[in-house]
Amino acid sequence: MNMRTDPSLLVDPQLNFATAASGICIPYVERGAGEPVVFVHGSLCDYRYWDAQIEPLSAHFRCIAPSLSHYWPAAEACIQNEFGWHAHVGELAEFIAALDLAPVHLVGHSRGGCVAFQLARDYPRLVKTLTLADPGGPLQLDNTREASLPPSMNALRAKVADMIEAGVVEAGLELFVDSVSAPGAWKKSTAAFRRMAVDNASTLPKQFSDPLPAYSRDAAAQVACRTLLIDGQKSPRMFRNNVDSLEQWIYLAQRETITGASHGMNVANPAAFNRMLRSFLDH
Repeated sequence: MNMRTDPSLLVDPQLNFATAASGICIPYVERGAGEPVVFVHGSLCDYRYWDAQIEPLSAHFRCIAPSLSHYWPAAEACIQNEFGWHAHVGELAEFIAALDLAPVHLVGHSRGGCVAFQLARDYPRLVKTLTLADPGGPLQLDNTREASLPPSMNALRAKVADMIEAGVVEAGLELFVDSVSAPGAWKKSTAAFRRMAVDNASTLPKQFSDPLPAYSRDAAAQVACRTLLIDGQKSPRMFRNNVDSLEQWIYLAQRETITGASHGMNVANPAAFNRMLRSFLDH
């Protein structure tokens, strides 16, 4: 089904639309009142990824979760920019300005962690605090060559892209999700998550053609706000390596680990994630 023409999207009572200065129309959900917390989803996800955070935390904060352009629900009324992390940083900045939210508590997961990190660097006046959960992207260690993902990961991603473009969607998604979480993660995931991933499957080939920038000591030094880093005890090593380094490089950083959790820690153990986030934001 072409989600862009699904008429049910136009009557979803949860959904609001913000029009940015550039003309991009950004779908989002919002709950609660108080200081604004903006949640940024990662690969294969959209505003629905944060359901387990929005409702409970809305008792204390104004919780807002947008869907980045090209992700569900991309209604016909929405003008979309080109797909890319840099474009998503810019549109997120425009979104915060359009709703007059600044400065916000910014929370990003996986690829959304990279987008949030870059936003905090490029638009420091928009961000009060930064929370990065298993931030995605390569790591640039001191005195090493230019960072990139391992060749084995790039080969797997090329295979996934081919499968999705050939219409072998669920098998391709299973291969990708298991690679960034843990073997068997796709089969253990909820029906709601699998439905969301299928809705966003067309973004994966675009994402693989848009490499994320590397985290480096110099880049991290440009993050001036208080930062919470969260990883899962069982998250793949590449995410934990990112958290390990950013903990050392970001001046005002603190780190939390969710015991027994992997990459989707905020879904697998929302009580622990929400408790850590609220404690951080309350201080």
